[in-house]
Amino acid sequence: MNASPPPPSRTALDLLRWQFDLTWSLFEYHLERIEPDDFLWEPAANCWTVRRSGDGTWTPDWADTEPDPVPVPTIAWLSWHMGWWWSVALDHAVGRTPRNRTDITWPGPGAPTVEWLRGLRQDWLTALDGLTTADLDAPAAFPGPEDPQHTIARMITWVNAELMKNVAEIGQLRLQRAALD
Repeated sequence: MNASPPPPSRTALDLLRWQFDLTWSLFEYHLERIEPDDFLWEPAANCWTVRRSGDGTWTPDWADTEPDPVPVPTIAWLSWHMGWWWSVALDHAVGRTPRNRTDITWPGPGAPTVEWLRGLRQDWLTALDGLTTADLDAPAAFPGPEDPQHTIARMITWVNAELMKNVAEIGQLRLQRAALD
């Protein structure tokens, strides 16, 4: 009797990559349908968004202590927020000095932001492709304070979870706005 070889086991990196790809595929559904006017639509009176500053750049609403009640974010604010945390995670993943929150500039409504987020995705995939399974246990200072429990694997799982949360928020806002038309 000739038994088939067992299927190859999936490494932890393969599983993390699969989870990321699944979440991104859900995001593509919305990115393909999002309209420039969706970004700055304010779904509530108590809202966080991004606003043009005097020099023409976009500045996000921000508070160092989270307000109570928490403002409802716009798609613009959420996409800036994604760009911020993802840029910093990338900095950590590739060994660059992490940027400050104020160094991350939102590119504007519509195609510029969609292209920016897709570029961050590509940069993240490149960073993941450069890792080995052994790298997953290396310490990582992001997203939390330096602690032996914070590893590259935890940082990747945090990115996946944060992406999933932001994708769901953006998707829900886009669907709510579309339902009003």
